[in-house]
Amino acid sequence: MSQSQKIIIACGGTGGHLFPGIAVAQELKSRGHEVLLLISEKKVDAQASEKYSDLRFETVRAIAKPPTFSLKMLSFLWRLRKTIKQCGAIIDREKADAVLGMGGFTSFPPVVAGAKKGLRTYIHDSNAIPGRSNRMTAKRCTAVLVGLDEASAHFPDSEVIRTGTPVREELEKLPSREVACRKFGLDPAKKTLLVMGGSQGAQRLNEVVAGGTEGSAWQVLHLAGQADFDRLSEQVGGRDGYKVLAFCDDMAAAYAASDFCVARSGASSLTELSHAGLPALLVPFPYAADDHQTANARVYEKAGAAVLTQQRDLEAKTIRDMLTELNDGHLESMSGAMRDLADPDAAAQIANVIEG
Repeated sequence: MSQSQKIIIACGGTGGHLFPGIAVAQELKSRGHEVLLLISEKKVDAQASEKYSDLRFETVRAIAKPPTFSLKMLSFLWRLRKTIKQCGAIIDREKADAVLGMGGFTSFPPVVAGAKKGLRTYIHDSNAIPGRSNRMTAKRCTAVLVGLDEASAHFPDSEVIRTGTPVREELEKLPSREVACRKFGLDPAKKTLLVMGGSQGAQRLNEVVAGGTEGSAWQVLHLAGQADFDRLSEQVGGRDGYKVLAFCDDMAAAYAASDFCVARSGASSLTELSHAGLPALLVPFPYAADDHQTANARVYEKAGAAVLTQQRDLEAKTIRDMLTELNDGHLESMSGAMRDLADPDAAAQIANVIEG
């Protein structure tokens, strides 16, 4: 083990930033380092971080950048300056040795504050097309870490290291199918469709999947999101074999219980699907910055691990036909291709870079 270091990981705002940050924190802590995770004030961060009582979290204000010529820029710059100052004080208090940003505007102020103080600073980007925050901070960083090779070209003036995207410890070993199905009240003898609408913009996807699975032999585990839980529950009523959850705090069981998935194509979700070997129909969030979710999905479609369908083309018939046509051979082939895309030692690779 290398000498103990004090490391700040800035993540949060969405699960796609938070969960990989937690995975790196778990790896660094197991090596004897002290870690503080900086997260946003969003409810999703507080809810998701509650179960990690062994890790330290602190909130900072995350400020998304408005259009450059917007009247909101002056307010943005003033608030950003205050948050950078707040992060600088946290860095001094913690006597931090390094700062790692996992992307999004929660990570921008801590990384900038760390660079100003001469610390080793790193950013990690999980997407095929990196986010604006990471592109803005890359030149200030010691190195840029990426989850997909396709992202490297977007950082021409930086040292880029492909590490893959890490998953949390609890996803490294899934429970048995029987145990997982029992947790959700599902039948382990039936094929299960997992539906993950993502933290934003899920209503259209939820509606179509609920309509397309009616009368199907497949059972459904549907993670609807808090905002759409009541409406979707009313839509499916008491349909037998259809389990609707607002939030799932045991994704290992959700993946273990499932045979196929309908999901958005955020990088963190795709990383978890690859570790679980769970093939998918990917429906990119249509308003994602730079349409990066489509770019992510194309990587998995090209590998034969998933099917890409844009939301504008998604219909109930799409779901019905897909579930009818999927046989054991298709599922096995796609599952193998999905597993081939996993980077099982991603957290260790990131920790190695920070230690080095």
